[in-house]
Amino acid sequence: MSLLNKAIRQTTAATILLAATGFGAQAQSFVMATGQQGGSWYPVGGAIKAIVERENPDMDITVTPGAGVSNVVGVDAGRFAIAFANSISTVDSLSGKEPFRKPTTNVCNLGILYPQYFQIVALADAGIDSVADMEGKRLTTQQLGNTGEFLTRELLSTAGLTFDDLASVANTSYSDSASQMKDGQADFFTLGSSLPTGSVMDLSSSRDIVLIDVDEETFKYFKDNNAAFQRREVPAGSYPGFDKTVHAISYDTHMVAPCDYDGEVVKAVLGAVADNNESFAAVTRSMAGLTVEEMATDIGVPFHPAAKEFYAERGVSGM
Repeated sequence: MSLLNKAIRQTTAATILLAATGFGAQAQSFVMATGQQGGSWYPVGGAIKAIVERENPDMDITVTPGAGVSNVVGVDAGRFAIAFANSISTVDSLSGKEPFRKPTTNVCNLGILYPQYFQIVALADAGIDSVADMEGKRLTTQQLGNTGEFLTRELLSTAGLTFDDLASVANTSYSDSASQMKDGQADFFTLGSSLPTGSVMDLSSSRDIVLIDVDEETFKYFKDNNAAFQRREVPAGSYPGFDKTVHAISYDTHMVAPCDYDGEVVKAVLGAVADNNESFAAVTRSMAGLTVEEMATDIGVPFHPAAKEFYAERGVSGM
């Protein structure tokens, strides 16, 4: 790294740390990028904020909505101190693979929080049983920069389809997508989130839905492109009225930070998660029983130096 680039990195880190506090202020104020309202990232971020600020009165966190891909870009650019991300997207960012325009160079892993499921939700009467059936149908999904939106494009490509082959595509929030489905303005809804997801729970309370199964051949396409993908079961009963077990493309939610960011903040955030399991399980049951060993899982993204120290101090071997 050149001296100029190093100076820029150091200035950026200081800017994140002192944002909104004024020069020389004692409080550490920083931004945490999470996800859309109606998903699980935003409330989990709010819980982290509450615990960190309670246990560290000198820290002040601003929680902002975000998206899997754009959060990683924001961390690399120094806009966010901490961010939620998807393992698959972060792995792709290291090599600059689509949808990233260039490789990231300053993104480090902090720890895994819980598995994410790419859910393909259709109205029961929409006539959608496979990817090929989506042709000519109305889609509602996330905005550009969200992992779910990118995965939807990839999913359609497995049947030789693009967004142009659909009747309409709405790019909006989870909550608005659920409303569109309830009002009959969309036939299917794709999203990447925890299981169950609040917006889909809301939808299933008023409309009959089905989740589309991802077969082994379709999954192989994703796995061949990124080893971080997994194929997990979505059990029957995951949503009201949903009585069939299907398979979904899956990956992991984790937290990232600039590799040169303040280690004290990193350890405070990790400690908040590791020591307050019941609080987070109340936000999303996907985090119930989360262990420090699971948080320290190697996903192919380098750990932040302070994260490695944190896990070693907690007795995780190999750090």
